[in-house]
Amino acid sequence: MEVKDVMTPDPACCTPDTTLQRVAELMVENDCGEIPVVESASNKRPVGVITDRDIVCRTVAKGTNPLTLKASECMTTPCVTVRPDTPLDECCRLLEEKQIRRVPVVDASGSCCGIVALADIAKYARERETAEVVREVSEASASASATAG
Repeated sequence: MEVKDVMTPDPACCTPDTTLQRVAELMVENDCGEIPVVESASNKRPVGVITDRDIVCRTVAKGTNPLTLKASECMTTPCVTVRPDTPLDECCRLLEEKQIRRVPVVDASGSCCGIVALADIAKYARERETAEVVREVSEASASASATAG
């Protein structure tokens, strides 16, 4: 199985100058927790990603008003990506290694054409694969949270 078999195609994207309010609106409209940040509307090459957690931890928790900020001020960069023909087990290994829950998919020109989330893997992969990826990503998150608090 390859990434193209499980990815969500044509995800909502934003640009570095998109307001955080608009990013949050895109998350609500698309029922997702991560928006790829692309160079421009015409050039959809990912330059970062922004998650609901990024907005909360990097702005709200620090007392910064997110309504005054743009995606570039809150996004995670550099952006880890995979290709549509990446084997799903390699994608899972990357999620585990980088301790991330989602990864944008880029086409041959480097433009964002999809996104793979743990939920996509859970829907399509074997139970054992899904459990392993979730465990590895969650253990990393739990240990990071424990040391951050």
